[in-house]
Amino acid sequence: MEFLVLLYALPIFYSLFMLWKWVDAKRDQECYILDYQCHKPTDDRMLDTGFCGEIIERAKNLGLNEYKFLLKAIVSSGIGEQTYGPRVMFSGREENPTLLDGVSEMDEFFHDSIAKLLSSSGISPSEIDVLVVNVSMLSSVPSLTARIINHYKMRDDVKVFNLTGMGCSASLISVDMVRHIFRSYKNLYALVVTSESLSPNWYSGNDRSMILANCLFRSGGCAILLTNKRALKHRAMFKLKCLVRTHNGARDESYGCCMQKEDEEGRLGFHLAKTLPKAATGAFVDNLRVISPKILPVRELLRFMVVSLVRKMSQICNKNSKTGRGNIISSSSKTLLNFKTGVDHFCLHTGGKAVIDGIGGNLGLCEYDLEPARMTLHRFGNTSASSLWYVLGYMEAKKRLKQGDKVLMISFGAGFKCNSCVWEVTRDLVDHVSEHNVWKDCIDWYPPESLTNPFMEKFGWIHQEDVSTFKTLL
Repeated sequence: MEFLVLLYALPIFYSLFMLWKWVDAKRDQECYILDYQCHKPTDDRMLDTGFCGEIIERAKNLGLNEYKFLLKAIVSSGIGEQTYGPRVMFSGREENPTLLDGVSEMDEFFHDSIAKLLSSSGISPSEIDVLVVNVSMLSSVPSLTARIINHYKMRDDVKVFNLTGMGCSASLISVDMVRHIFRSYKNLYALVVTSESLSPNWYSGNDRSMILANCLFRSGGCAILLTNKRALKHRAMFKLKCLVRTHNGARDESYGCCMQKEDEEGRLGFHLAKTLPKAATGAFVDNLRVISPKILPVRELLRFMVVSLVRKMSQICNKNSKTGRGNIISSSSKTLLNFKTGVDHFCLHTGGKAVIDGIGGNLGLCEYDLEPARMTLHRFGNTSASSLWYVLGYMEAKKRLKQGDKVLMISFGAGFKCNSCVWEVTRDLVDHVSEHNVWKDCIDWYPPESLTNPFMEKFGWIHQEDVSTFKTLL
């Protein structure tokens, strides 16, 4: 009898053991952020209104019509006067940069932000197991990862990944790579370094689709320290809940809307096509279809399905009705998912005022939700792939992040890509703001009474000029 009991009990115990083993293994595959450090360049690299005018005046291929176009773009961009540019602009060599200019720009960021991050977290460079660097428009030999390894004297078995060409959505791609590595190896530290090199990428021609990038992008970067060490989860700031990547590169219209290319005169620049908004909307919708079921409660998904069905039936009835009466929901009304039922904070890509407005409108967000992205765009500009982390830093500095809160990150990039993820705040960050937070010395000034920049006030007179008599900008 005892033998039979034991015989029946063994499969049960074995099943319980395998279940425990599976659950235990999953706990070692979590992706935590221990700390992150955004880069704040020195004040001598700050681009105020007057200096921006000097840079544009040096562009000999621009005329009055191009000046008017750029003025309209910068006035409506949402970018303020305290953003930063590369040193090559301040030496007047933006049209003739060297490889050293681009590499030195990255070194300045690497030596500042990575050093601060490792110091504040108490982690030695020799403890880093995985290094992922994404800088889209600069490729050097040895690679940028090799420069970091050499400077910080990292181990010879560190796993290294150097990403280029991924655009403004690259930082979440880097996080996704780390996430997959964490699933295969235990007890790792990973360092993600995200930035963009502007020094070698100034466009010196007059193609409107390419000069726009000159006034939108700014210098910046961020270093993020991640781990899957279970013992360190109490120290972590965030835990990754899910991450979704959408790539619409198979569509020709999406593929060609953001592209590095040469103009008709052979001048290299970054082309932004008129089809960009349509491509971004398509990628955004495709991405939301996948991530929504992962982050929203069942009741919200059911509500959306019911309202959508009722609306569709109402439209059919309205179409077949001669009198047009009996509408349950107006055909002009929108059926929106309420993302606030599953998300507490929205960390949006600062691609421009129109991008922020578009995402906010599609997600039904209020000004409070959009404030971090708007303020980041105003203070630091579009820093490409690193912009998300400046937005997150604003939330932290404003003491918005409480334990258990969910943060949705959304980014867009050339290709065309839309990547998104959700982080859970793992400890209360309300009472503690990092000593090196880039917002710490100016957070009390934000939000300002007005985000209007002084470009129109200083250069608005050019709208009254005539092409035949116009001579100089300043």
